[in-house]
Amino acid sequence: MSLALVLAAALAIQPAVVEQPRSFGYVIGDIATQRVLLEAQGRAFTPDPLPGAGPLGNWVERRATRIERDARGRRWLAVDYQIMNAPQTITLVTLPAWKLADLAVPEWQISVAPLTLEQPFARGGLGSLRPDRAAPTIDLAPMRRWMTIWVGCALGLILWWAGWWGWRNWRATSRQPFARALREIRGVDEHSAQASFALHRAFDATAGRVVQAETLPLLFERVPRFEPQRTSIEAFFRQSSARFFDVGAPAPPLSVLALCAELRRIEKRHET
Repeated sequence: MSLALVLAAALAIQPAVVEQPRSFGYVIGDIATQRVLLEAQGRAFTPDPLPGAGPLGNWVERRATRIERDARGRRWLAVDYQIMNAPQTITLVTLPAWKLADLAVPEWQISVAPLTLEQPFARGGLGSLRPDRAAPTIDLAPMRRWMTIWVGCALGLILWWAGWWGWRNWRATSRQPFARALREIRGVDEHSAQASFALHRAFDATAGRVVQAETLPLLFERVPRFEPQRTSIEAFFRQSSARFFDVGAPAPPLSVLALCAELRRIEKRHET
């Protein structure tokens, strides 16, 4: 290559005007920003393409680049470098030199410090880092005591409720007419006279008087909740009259147990 070509190449590449980042106080993850004035031979220009992103060695990675303007309207290319590793001791890291069009950007050194030293207290005679202090224990005795109290109260409430429910059912079975009749009918043949007598006694106790086929309207007037079973009740009284007094034609057989059980369900729904 001739001397003229060497001189022309040397004149073509000029040192760039660069605002370098501070040269100290970095740790892993920090970003150092380098700013390059976009002027060559006194003229502003736009680089094409912009410097690409990517790692530059083991310590820094070039991140996004952008164009900024200062207060005087001059355009600068801002290049971010992020620290990728943490040294064990304070280390000098070099931001490499690079070219931007006909401008030469020089290398720059920054110091990167470790997050923690291997022996941070060795000089003071305190040794290396100590393990985390154990978490304080919690006194569980009050919690156990209150848990026992509340569980005992809950069990007592459940037992009280179960006892009340059993007593209520026992009282209903002992005092409600159709409950007594149902218990009696279940102990005998439902087609027997004893079963029919038990159901008659339940009707009499409910109405507060002797109930016959002719007085059934008074029963339904006094106890209207039995109205849905009116047809079955009237059929029972016809069956009973035919059986005991041989009055009228024989009625179709009616299940005394089923009728009493249905009347008991109605009776139970209206218990207080």
